Amino acid sequence: MAEIMPEVAAAYEDVRNDKTENDWLLIEYVDDKKDVLALSGTGSGSLAEFVAQLKDDQAAFGYVRIIVGNDELSKRAKFLFVAWCGPNVKVLRKAKLSVHIANVKSVIKSFAVEVSASSKEELNEKDIQLLLKKAMGANYDRQASQY
Repeated sequence: MAEIMPEVAAAYEDVRNDKTENDWLLIEYVDDKKDVLALSGTGSGSLAEFVAQLKDDQAAFGYVRIIVGNDELSKRAKFLFVAWCGPNVKVLRKAKLSVHIANVKSVIKSFAVEVSASSKEELNEKDIQLLLKKAMGANYDRQASQY
């Protein structure tokens, strides 16, 4: 079981709030030996800025607010939950990641799409946008969309 530091809940509420600038948060382990997860960053640069924070030797979790829609009238904020396991993460940490995700989801409860990624290419903006659009439900603009 992982311990989640209290500042994570506050950052989660901040990202969920459409009136704030922050649109992503990153949660990392405080060190390789402890199962303690703490807020390591927030920002307002959307998915691209979030992905730039991810490291190859780290396991982490993230939450990103992304505006999606087919036209101006259908624009909505949708939320992406990311379980990140970089390619150089130690084996024991990789194994614990699958268990600790439940602890993180006890704080980060509301999201449209969940992605488990081990390379930054898996978090391609175009692909994520498509996943979020599909999660929106009905697509009344089918002729103009690519899915």
